[in-house]
Amino acid sequence: MTQLPEAYQRYLDRIGSAHAEALRPIFLESVAEREHGVLIRGAGTHYVQALVDERIPYGEVREED
Repeated sequence: MTQLPEAYQRYLDRIGSAHAEALRPIFLESVAEREHGVLIRGAGTHYVQALVDERIPYGEVREED
């Protein structure tokens, strides 16, 4: 299995397992490319979106309302 950066794993560990599994492909995309980090939009709502974002350094996770 692919090793995730520490920040990615911490983020996934603190959310529910079903939610984490839904977002995991985006984190894996970031790891595969190793260029950009992950942006989480709508954190804390039922409509969360995750995407690889070129404004975020690889290995970092940022949340945006």
